[in-house]
Amino acid sequence: MMILRNILNEIVPQPIRDYITPKVVALFSSYFQSSFTFVIEQKWDFCDNQTFRAAEVYLTTRLAGLSSRELLVGSSDLKNPTAEPNLGIPPNTKIVDEFEGIHLEWTLHSVETKTYPYEKRYFNLTCKKEFRDKKMKDYFTYLAKSAEKIMRHREDLYIYTYNREGSSWQAAIFEHHTSFETLAIEPQLKTTMIDDLDAFSKGKDFFKSVGRAWKRGYLLYGPPGTGKSSMVAAIANHMNYNIYDLQIQSVSDDGELRKILTATKNRSILLIEDIDCGADASRRRQTKNEEDVELQKQKKKPDLGISLSGLLNFVDGLWSSCGEERIIIFTTNHKEKLDPALLRPGRMDVHILMDYCTPFVLKKLVAMYLKIDDHVLFDPIEKLVIEVNVTPAEIAQQLMASKNADIALKGLLEFLENKKMKKEEDTKVEEEGEIEDGETKE
Repeated sequence: MMILRNILNEIVPQPIRDYITPKVVALFSSYFQSSFTFVIEQKWDFCDNQTFRAAEVYLTTRLAGLSSRELLVGSSDLKNPTAEPNLGIPPNTKIVDEFEGIHLEWTLHSVETKTYPYEKRYFNLTCKKEFRDKKMKDYFTYLAKSAEKIMRHREDLYIYTYNREGSSWQAAIFEHHTSFETLAIEPQLKTTMIDDLDAFSKGKDFFKSVGRAWKRGYLLYGPPGTGKSSMVAAIANHMNYNIYDLQIQSVSDDGELRKILTATKNRSILLIEDIDCGADASRRRQTKNEEDVELQKQKKKPDLGISLSGLLNFVDGLWSSCGEERIIIFTTNHKEKLDPALLRPGRMDVHILMDYCTPFVLKKLVAMYLKIDDHVLFDPIEKLVIEVNVTPAEIAQQLMASKNADIALKGLLEFLENKKMKKEEDTKVEEEGEIEDGETKE
C-alpha cells in the first residue's frame, strides 16, 4: 500500500487524485462499514425542519448523564441570575440514545457559511445498517411524539422578538404571572375565553375534518390600560404557549413577512400589538376623496411595507396552513380604523372588547391588591366608577399607593372625584362652544 501510494503521488496529477480518492473511499466504505448516518438539517425547503426541532427538544433530556469533557450550560432567566443553568446540546459531542435495544449516536454539527443564515446546523444520527428502515418507520415517530409531550409540559415559556439584522427570532424567558384567576375581567368573559381556548386545543380532528388550518384568531380592542396585554399573558399561561411578539411596522415587505412568520413554531401565539398604528395594510380603506389626498402626500415616498393581501394570506390564506395549533392575536385601541377585510370571520374569530372598569372588576382589583372584600368606601367608589370612564390600570395604580386599605381607597375616591369634575368641566366647555358656533352661524 505504501509503494502504491508513492507511485500514485509521483505519477498521477493532484487534481485527478482529488477526484478519484473520495470515490474510492466511498466505494470501499459501502462494502466494509456497518453503520448508516441520517443527516437532519435545520432548514427544510422554505421552513424550519420539524425533525430538527424535535431532536433539539428531545436530546436535552439525554444530557444529564452525558460522559464528555465539556457541557454547554446557560440561562436566560433575567429575573433570577442565581438560578441553576440549563443544559444545551454541545456541538461535535456524541449523545447516546437507545430505542428498543438499538444503540444510536447523535452529533450536532455547526458550519459557518458566507450566505444567509450564515450558519448551517445539522444533526448526524448514526446506527447500524440493518436498522435503517426501522429508524425511518418507528424511531422518528417516537422522536416527534416525545418532543411534543415535552413541549406540552415545559416549565419555562419564552417570548420572542424578531432581530432583523440577524434575520432570526431571539428569546427571553416569559415570566408574566397573570392567569385567568388573577385577571380582572367579568365572569362571563372569563368563562367564554377558557371554554373557547380549551375547545381549540382539543380541536385537531375537527379542523382537519372541515378542511381548515388549526389556528384561532383573537382581536383585543378597547381603550389603553384596559388589560389587553394582561389578557395575552393569561392566554399564554393557560395554553402553555410561547409568544412571538412582532413589531409589524419594522417589516419591509410581504416576502420578509412570510419568512418571519414561517419561522415561528407550532403551539405558539403570534402577537401583533396596535395593528392600527403599525401597518397601512391593516387600516380601513379610504373613500375616493381621502385616497386622492393621501396619494398626493405619498407621491414622493418609496412604495415599501406589507400589503393587506400579504397579511391576510398568512392569517387566512394558503400560508396559514404552514404550521398548526397557533393562536394569532391582534390588539388595537381603535377597531374602527381597521380594514373590514381583516375582521371577517375566519381571520379574527373572536372579537373581545376590553372595556373600562366595572364594579365587579373594581372589587376584584381591591381583593387582589388590598386583600379585603368590603369597605365603607365601596358604595361611593362604585357609583363614581359607573359615572366616569376609568381603566383597570388607573385603579390598580391608585391601589398600589399604600398597603393600608383606608389610605388607598381614600386616595382612589379623591382620584375618581377629580376625574368626575374634569369630565363635567369638559362637557360644559363643549356645550358653550356649540352655543357660540350656533350664534355665529345665525
